[in-house]
Amino acid sequence: MTRSRKKSPYVPWCKAPSDRPSKTFAHRSERLQVKLALATSEEPPHRKSFGDPWNGEKDGKMRLRDRAEFWMLRK
Repeated sequence: MTRSRKKSPYVPWCKAPSDRPSKTFAHRSERLQVKLALATSEEPPHRKSFGDPWNGEKDGKMRLRDRAEFWMLRK
């Protein structure tokens, strides 16, 4: 589609090439805490208490305010 344009003025804004390091760190700390909880017969922590998907290195969106910039973007 040669004339395909974006319909919304939001574009990704990335600070890192990959989310892998932050996800690896979060999963590693989760496995360690679960392992320690099982060894001491305690209740393991909830899995969502590790890592924040909204605070990742690659997270972010930006709204374009200038209409001239917005109409130049293609899908």
